Parts: sequence; structure tokens; C-alpha cells
Amino acid sequence: MHSGLRLVLAFLAIVPAPVSLHAAGPDSLRTETFTLASAALGEPRIINVYTPPGHESDTGTLPVLYMLDGGMAEDFPHVMTTVDSLIALRRIRPVILVGIENTERRRDLTGPTTVAADSAIAPRVGGSAAFRAFIRDELMPEVKRRYRTTGKAVIVGESLAGLFVVETLLLEPALFRGYIALSPSVWWNEGAVVRLARAPGGTPNTSGRVLYLAAANEPKIADGTAELAGILKSHPPGSLLVIYAPRPDLAHDTIFRAVAPGAFIKVLGEGVFADD
Repeated sequence: MHSGLRLVLAFLAIVPAPVSLHAAGPDSLRTETFTLASAALGEPRIINVYTPPGHESDTGTLPVLYMLDGGMAEDFPHVMTTVDSLIALRRIRPVILVGIENTERRRDLTGPTTVAADSAIAPRVGGSAAFRAFIRDELMPEVKRRYRTTGKAVIVGESLAGLFVVETLLLEPALFRGYIALSPSVWWNEGAVVRLARAPGGTPNTSGRVLYLAAANEPKIADGTAELAGILKSHPPGSLLVIYAPRPDLAHDTIFRAVAPGAFIKVLGEGVFADD
């Protein structure tokens, strides 16, 4: 049995399944890969796409889950298997999964920094604005052109990718309806995203948005994530739904696979699409 499927079954063991789970492995799932030349980034980017069973013959439209670290040698295969299994269990509605493969991960997922130790982690950092422009102005229109999509989208990321997810929510919340950030690197630039969330009037209108936050047993991340969740939960009721799930029992390298199924159910199954 594939590891992603085992994790979904373990998570859902206490919940009666409304349908039996199919045993499809990642090789049997419907995937496509295309390359998109990016003017914003000045390079081609590889995009991996999963479409749920029946979508090729269905005339309906589907929402999209965008994932960072979305290469075939990165997190795309296990997230695809998890999403496919949750759809089969009817815990989330069918979605299209779009994975963005990395080139210079630390460049794309970080904002500007004044901290020398931050800048030392890679030859180039601080390119999140250009990466967000790529997603907004190039990738999302191309996905809409290639696939039958609704106007609803969710983004998921872990670690530096989680930092990008939080930064995007705080700077451009209209881009996605749902945001899933697992152990986000909120320490970047001495906690810049936490300061941004705290600043009076510093966050655009997040009404109708859902944020799922989780952190593993790393004080450098867990403390800042807890503070961020508290700040955002203190915003006026209805302005943003914040789901905060601290997981001190998990480590940085285990939180994604352990927490993702529940996060997808909360955001894709209950939060963003509750009114559909």
C-alpha cells in the first residue's frame, strides 16, 4: 500500500468511511506535465497537474489546489495520492491539483530580509513578489485556459513554502480562498510576517478567506506561528477563519504528511466550499 494512502487511512480510522477506498497508486492516477515560460521569473517552469477521475468526460468545473514544492521528485506524488483518496472517501469535493516544481526554492519562497544569516542560505533570496506575480499573472490564467475551473483556489505549503503562503495571505488575500501553511518559517527576517499581521491596517481585507496553520515541535517556528494565529484570530469576527493546529508531537520533517489530510478536509471539505 502506498505511504500516502496509509496516512489517510490512519487519520480517518476513527471516522466511518461513506464509501470504500480505492487502492489506486500514484502511477495509475491521471497526471499531466507542461512547461510554462515565465516572463516574471525569466525562466521556464515545470507544472504537474492531477485531475480527478471522470473530469475528462465531465462538463462541470472544478476548484484548484495549488501546491508549492510540487515536483515529481518533491511532494507532488504523495499529495496527489492523498487528495485522490480523500475525493474517493467523499471527505473533500473533487479538485484539480497543480504542483509547481522548484528551480531556486529559497529565492522564490522568501521575501526581502535585512538579516545576514537569512541571506546566507542561498545565492539569491527575496524573490517572493516575482514568484507571486508568476502564479497570479501567468500560471493561474494558463491553468484556467487548459482546464475547466471555478474561481475558487487554495494554496498549500510547508516550511519556507508555508512562509510564502502566509505572506501571500497578508499581502494579497484575494488571490486564493484558502491558505494552508504547515510549520511556516515565520522566523524569516526576524518575524516580518508576524509584524505585518500585527500592524494596524497592515493586512488587506481577508473576509471570506480560510487560513489553516500548524506547527511542529520547533520553538523557532511554533512560537511565532502561535503568535501569528493569536493576532489573526483577534481580527474582527468574519474577517478571516483561522484554524490553528499545534502539533508538538511532530517534527519538521514529519508534519506535512501527518497533518495534510486533516488540513485538506477542514479547508477543502468544510471551509472554502461549505457554501457550494
